[in-house]
Parts: sequence; structure tokens; C-alpha cells
Amino acid sequence: MRKERSVTFNFIMNFILTASSFIFPLITSPYVFRVLLPVGNGKVAFATAVITYFSMVSMLGIPTYGIRACAQVRDDKEKLSRTVQEILMINGIMTVLVYIAFGISLQFVPQFAEEKALLWVMSATILLNVIGVSWLYSALEQYAYITAVSLVFKMVGVILMFLFVHDKQDYVIYGGITVISNVGSSVLNFLRLGRYITLKPVGNYDFKKHWKPIAVFCAMTVATSIYTNLDIVMLRFISGDEQTGYYNAAVKIKLIVSSLVTSLGAVLLPRLSYYIEKGMKEEFQRMASKALSFVTMMALPMAVYFMMFARESIRFLSGLAYELAVPSMCIIMPTVVFIGLSNILGMQILIPTDQEKKVLYSVIAGGIVDLILNLILIPKLGASGAAIGTLAAEFTVVLVQAVMLRDFLKKIRREYHVLPYILALLPAFVASALLRELILDAAGNFLTLAVTATAFFGLYGGVLLLLKEQIAVEFVMPYVQKILRIGK
Repeated sequence: MRKERSVTFNFIMNFILTASSFIFPLITSPYVFRVLLPVGNGKVAFATAVITYFSMVSMLGIPTYGIRACAQVRDDKEKLSRTVQEILMINGIMTVLVYIAFGISLQFVPQFAEEKALLWVMSATILLNVIGVSWLYSALEQYAYITAVSLVFKMVGVILMFLFVHDKQDYVIYGGITVISNVGSSVLNFLRLGRYITLKPVGNYDFKKHWKPIAVFCAMTVATSIYTNLDIVMLRFISGDEQTGYYNAAVKIKLIVSSLVTSLGAVLLPRLSYYIEKGMKEEFQRMASKALSFVTMMALPMAVYFMMFARESIRFLSGLAYELAVPSMCIIMPTVVFIGLSNILGMQILIPTDQEKKVLYSVIAGGIVDLILNLILIPKLGASGAAIGTLAAEFTVVLVQAVMLRDFLKKIRREYHVLPYILALLPAFVASALLRELILDAAGNFLTLAVTATAFFGLYGGVLLLLKEQIAVEFVMPYVQKILRIGK
């Protein structure tokens, strides 16, 4: 019998996983950015964006749909096995077609042909995403396993990078290492499938029931990718590798921070889908409202701090060669708040309640806004133009989702308060700004970030506890009391 973990345990595991996405780049990015320089870094970023498109088509929105579909039948092994086998067969057929299209594109698209070796190496991501069935492990809430295996492969990636990436011409090798680091665990996932499902064909397959939701999820993924990857592709085509490299330096920091903010949402989808399937509406509403507050509490200070210290962050992670990435980072950091909110509104409220079409409409609106602004602004502003387009797109997505969920949000508005977070930000902002200007003016980038971050987030959390803000007290206070007891 599978043991069901608490949401808190799952969050801690997923937070460790997403924190590793913050820690490992801290180790590798300063080295990689300096070795590959903006041009080499831009090539890898371009290839990653291209492969993301092909992988997105092959996956058909299954990474999200699969979680919901499997979570709803996870208590019945036969139904779960049938569902997994059906989805895998659909996924496999689509992947073969995608690889054919990928091979053809390498022959006829000049920009792809220029980086054929890099693209072929990184295309392993497409196959590994399919056999990794990460959606099944998430549906079963196997976050301890997911976290442990991911950490191992990330450490392997770090070791390989320092062993084999020594020159700006090693960008193809680096591209391959990123594949191992990010999706190498898929091989282990596939080998462990027999622990959770029956591997022999169970028969009585019903592929038809999957087509409609998969089509919606696929369209949703395509629309989302427009403003998450198209900016890099358009930058490469319009402004070249150098501007792409600058933009990628800013985006990498944004992705690290936003992954920390959305770490709670990632563990909620299977649990919320389960609540809806079992008719537990009150539990669903209570958990959704807490998630919104938690994400807001985390996202606001993250966005403000990294806007304040964009220059120091870029210099520390990427080096002086990426100084021109600072404006892009300042522009794009508020998207951390919008991404956090849309992750809860769309992925954790609309999708579990079978309203994925509304999510699709919101991301289509965001994609259209991003495409239009990219066409207008990238030729004039380069990386900063792409950042503005992404910012506007993420805001549009949240706005559309909030309008669609206005009735639900009215029910929880008494439990959702932003004012305490704003009040806590004020002393944190002032203190960290004074530290940088008055005390650490001559300090290095790392020391500046370490001391100001300690002051900023320490004051922010302290003020929230003094204000007895509900989420802070509920999540933080038990650990503070435990530390105090240990101290005694």
C-alpha cells in the first residue's frame, strides 16, 4: 500500500528540489558564463529554446494532463496501469513523428543547420522526457524519490562540466551535459515503472477519452511557450547570439527565483485533483486560498530584492561581460510575482476543476501580447525589448485568469491579504539599501549579496511574525520554536 505523504512533506521535498535549481547554477553559472562568453552561451540558449519547442509538441501537454489523469485513478492499480499505458502509447507515436520533423528542419532551416551538432545532442531531451514519465511520479506524490534522483544527476552534471568544459568552443559538450543534468533521471524512472503499474498490456484501451483534454493541454503548452521561449528564438534571429546571451543571463536568474516561488504549486496539483475527484470542495478551497497567500508572501520579496540587486547578481553569476543584461533583469523580475499567481490560479485551481480551456484562453492572450511586443520592440531594444514583452505577457495571463475566477476569488478574499507583505517589505528595502550604500560600497558582489539578502529576508520574515501574519506564523513559527527548544 502506497503511503500518502503530507502536503508539507511534499512541499519540503519539492522545495529542496527547486532550491537545487538555485544552488547548482550558483556553482556552475559563474564558470560557464565566463568560459563560453555571451556568444557560446547564446548558442546553447538558442538550442535549448528550439528543442523545447519540439519536445513540447511530442509531449502534447501530457506532463500536466498525466498528473491529473493518474491522480484521479491512483487508488486502483488496474485503472492506473491502463491510463499510463494509453498515455505512453500516444506519447511514443507522437515522438516518432516529431523526430522526423526535427531531422527535416535541420536540413532546410539555415540557423538550425549552423548548429546541427548541438541540436542533435540536445534532442536527446525529447526521448528522455517521454520515457521519464515524470507525470506518473508526481501523480503518486513520490517527491522524495524525485528529489533524490534529481540531486544525484545534477551533481553528476556539475562534475562533468568542470571536467570537460574548458573553452568557448566546448558549448556542444556543455549542451550534452545539461541534458544529463536535467533529464538523465528519466532512465531510472522508466526502469522503476514496474513498482507502480502492471507492465503487461492490460487491454480494453480507450484512447478516445484522452484526445480532447490532451488537445487542450497541448494547445495551452504551445501558447505558453510562445512567451517563454519565442523571445530567445526571435532575439537570435533578429539581434544575434550576443543579445541572446545577455537576455539569457537575466532569464536564468528569473527562472531560478520563479522555480522557488512555484515549488508549492507543483505538489498541489495531484492533491487538489484528488480532492475534486472525491468531492472534497471545502478542503480544495482552503488549500487553494493558503497557496495563493504563500506564493504572494514568497514572490513579492524575491522580485523586489533581485530588482534592487540586479547588477550585483549579474556580475556574480555571469561576470562583467554581461553588464548589459542588468536592464533586462530589472524589467523581467516582476514576472516572478505574475508567474507565481498564474501557477496557482491556472495550474492548481482551474485545471483540477476541469477548466483547462480557460487556462488555454489566458495563455493564448499572453502569447499574442508577447508576439506583438517582440516584433515591435526587439529590433529597437534587443534584450530589453524581449523582457518587456515577457513582462506584459505574464501580466496578461494573470489578469485573464483572475477575471475568469472572480467568483472563486470573492469567496477567499477575506483570507487573502497583501498589505502585511507590503508593510514588511518597507523596512527590508530600506535596510538592505543602506547596507549597500553605506557599509558595503567597496565589498565584492558575493559579500554584498550575502549580507544584504540576510538583512532583507530576515527583516521581512521578522516583521511578518511581529504582525502575526497567518501564513508566516503557520509555516515558520513551528520551526522557530523547535530551534529554540534545541537551543535550551
